[in-house]
Amino acid sequence: MAERHEKGRADLQRWQRHQPTNFYADHRQLQRLLRRLMPSARLANHEAHLAHFGAAVATTLDRAAIANNREGNTPRLDRWSPIGERTEGIEHHPSYEACGRAIYEVGRVIAVYAEPPANLHAQALFYLSSHVGEAGHNCPVACTAGIARVLQGPASEALRARYLPGVLSSRWCERLDGAQFLTELQGGSDVGSNAVVAVPDGEALGTTRWRIHGEKWFCSNAGADLILLTARVAGGADGTAGLGLFLLPRRLDDGSVNHFRLRRLKEKLGTRSMPSAEIDFEGAVAYAIGHVEDGFKHVMNNVINTSRLYNTSGCAGIAHRAHLVAAGYAAAREAFGRPIAAYPLVQEMLARTFATHAVLLAGTLTLASALDAVELGLSGEAERGFVRVAVNLAKMASCQHSHRVVLTAIETLGGNGAIESFSVLPRLLRDNVVYENWEGTHNTLVAQTLRDLHRAPLREAMVNGVAGWLRAVPGCAEVLAPAAAALAAFQAAWPAIAAEPDAGLAALLLRPHAEALADTLFAAAYAADLEAEPDADRRAGEREALGLFVAHHLAPLAPVRDRAYAASVARVAALEVPGAG
Repeated sequence: MAERHEKGRADLQRWQRHQPTNFYADHRQLQRLLRRLMPSARLANHEAHLAHFGAAVATTLDRAAIANNREGNTPRLDRWSPIGERTEGIEHHPSYEACGRAIYEVGRVIAVYAEPPANLHAQALFYLSSHVGEAGHNCPVACTAGIARVLQGPASEALRARYLPGVLSSRWCERLDGAQFLTELQGGSDVGSNAVVAVPDGEALGTTRWRIHGEKWFCSNAGADLILLTARVAGGADGTAGLGLFLLPRRLDDGSVNHFRLRRLKEKLGTRSMPSAEIDFEGAVAYAIGHVEDGFKHVMNNVINTSRLYNTSGCAGIAHRAHLVAAGYAAAREAFGRPIAAYPLVQEMLARTFATHAVLLAGTLTLASALDAVELGLSGEAERGFVRVAVNLAKMASCQHSHRVVLTAIETLGGNGAIESFSVLPRLLRDNVVYENWEGTHNTLVAQTLRDLHRAPLREAMVNGVAGWLRAVPGCAEVLAPAAAALAAFQAAWPAIAAEPDAGLAALLLRPHAEALADTLFAAAYAADLEAEPDADRRAGEREALGLFVAHHLAPLAPVRDRAYAASVARVAALEVPGAG
């Protein structure tokens, strides 16, 4: 009996030893995508750093994130100093700082915005850091990126000069991190119902200074140095048209805490290392970003769409880590005298997690590259409209897919998969559930897509953009035929959807088409990616992975499970196994 126990333990030790020690150097697809999508000079300047950060994520950051999520190590509200000064502070375990130094200082995840356009570069770094889940800082990274973008864009020169250097700093002790507070008790997705009020209070820093009054309900990164928030301009219009966008510093010029109070921290299902709170603003000083009547436009263009792309990238990172854990475990774990990876049912599970992650990564970075092209002026209004709609669809579908990937990985580990101390998977699942409800739930994104598609230029941009991605890979036309059919099905269904007077029912009718359009984008992006693979055998294997994704998500009928199907999933499952060579 003891020998069997030791054999089982040795198998698990082998699984742990064979997990990647560098999420960049060991990642063939990520390197291939960046070689194709990133300007060669920029990649040459930064590839060594990408590899350095990939190693830090797999070692230093991973260990710190595990420690920071242990019971008793999560954030604690600490509103007063020892001598009774109001601090509205949050106390963190030392592992929180270790995570932050790895992400901001080693990873330079925000500093890259000093070299615009930085969307592709930033998303590649964020994808790497997301292999450990949210880790207490990845949500703030997305929020800080939004602040960097508004400071580089519609903010006044004086605001930019005051705060942008700190936002872009990679030094942990000097940097200014960000948060974005939109949600109120009565309005999550319905931002137009927000009631927090902004009252003008003179001029400062090249813009109007305001006083903010009211309650924000879901404030993540509650201890942030800089807060972007929406507030209703006193005497302004109803709905989103009456919302301004404001930058609110945590501390005033004299060093005292701004006029807000942290009511309590949220006890969340996931992202537990990152403090979310309910906050009361009591005349807090804030500065308008651009013209207040353009507030909601700035929110969507610079904040929400940026966060949604980050969310998609984060889900891709979660999915890849889950696949690596499951594939390595299946190769090491034995049942009935064979590694469980030898069984067709397990092979199918691993093949699908590999294929799903591959399409998510390709779609995310391709969209980030397309956004860079728009910002460089290399693309026109049609491409800008396409990216706008595509980012919303990608956020919705990526969360759904990564959720299934993590669940499948947990099932691969069996009972061990549910144990918090055994692997990262339970935490990845919890974090993914929160990602699904940040920056727009699935229903919200379908409703937003419906509103966008009612605008003919955006609808045409979306259809033409998807068709263009499909045409760009003629070598995969046969395997992508169901994707092309899904696009045609949407075009055929649109007149009836558009004619439906009930917007809620129209969104219900649109949803399956929206999901299919997102999957078509992912599949087309992966087809272009794998066609750049120089090794013919590897390229053929990845084409099978693409076919597997298309067959399960876009074909009208489920694939026939026969010997040929079993052989195919076995080949796909073998494409990425930690420690296999």
